[in-house]
Amino acid sequence: MRTEHYNPSQLEVEFSHALTKLQKDLDKYLIHNAITKVENQIQGDNPMLLFHLVDKDGDPHEIVIKVIQRADKF
Repeated sequence: MRTEHYNPSQLEVEFSHALTKLQKDLDKYLIHNAITKVENQIQGDNPMLLFHLVDKDGDPHEIVIKVIQRADKF
């Protein structure tokens, strides 16, 4: 299916929601940190996921993921 609308595209939005739902699965691979919350901001130009984490010492950390679909190449 060709992408007709970007910013955000349907694929970007669906992929962002999928990553959000994988929080518990991702948590298993984080040896020294635990995900406490995921913010899914999909309203803007490109969806952004903000992962809030806490390490074993109780210190907070953040990981930001921007989801960007490249233009279709047909």
